Amino acid sequence: MALIRDHLRLYLVTDPSLCAQHGLVAVVTAAVRGGVTCVQLRDKTGSTRDRIAAARAVKQALAGSGVPLIINDDVDAALAADVDGLHLGQDDFMVTAARARLGPDKIIGLSCETVDQVRAADPDAVDYLGLGTVFPTTSKADHKPSIGMDGLAALARVAALPCVAIGGLKHDHAAGVLAAGCDGMAVVSAICGQPDPERAARALRHALTVSNGDDR
Repeated sequence: MALIRDHLRLYLVTDPSLCAQHGLVAVVTAAVRGGVTCVQLRDKTGSTRDRIAAARAVKQALAGSGVPLIINDDVDAALAADVDGLHLGQDDFMVTAARARLGPDKIIGLSCETVDQVRAADPDAVDYLGLGTVFPTTSKADHKPSIGMDGLAALARVAALPCVAIGGLKHDHAAGVLAAGCDGMAVVSAICGQPDPERAARALRHALTVSNGDDR
C-alpha cells in the first residue's frame, strides 16, 4: 500500500494531442526525468491496437525507471501490452471483472466523483482512487461538474484506499491537494502541454515535496 501511495505522488495522464509537439515517448521520458512517479496512457479516440502499440513503446522507455505504466479503460490493451495496471471510470469495464482478468498482481485504479462512489469502492478489487474532477478541464470533454478543493477533501476524508486528485490541477494546487488528504496529484496539460515537459514536471514535484515536507 505504501508503494502505491508513493507512485501516486505525481501522476502523469497522457493526452495524444497535447503530446504531439514532442511525441508521446519523448514527453513521458522527459516527465519521468523531472520526477513523475506514475504514467497513465489515456487515448479516448484511438483503437485497442493503437493503445497496445503506444503502451509497448512507452513501456520500453520506462524500463528500469521503477515508474509504473497504467492504461486507461482498455483491459485488452493492458493485457496485450503487459503493463502494470488499468484505470477505470465508473461507467467503464466492471472493476471485479477487470480484476478477474488481470489477476492479483496488477494495479487497478477507479475514478470517483461522489462520496457514495468512494465508499462503494471494493478494496479487494481496487488499489487506488482517482478523485475529481477538482477543477474544470478541457483535457477530458465528458467530465462531471467540478468539485473544488472542499469537495476533494470530502471525498478523501472517507477514502479507505490511496487516492490521487485529478482535474484542472496546476503547480499552485500542490499544497491544497495534499492538505485535502490525497497522496498526490494527477496532471495532463500541466506537463503534456508545456514547451519543456521535464522542467514542468520538476517544478510540480518540487511543489509537492515542499508542501509535504519530505524528499520523496
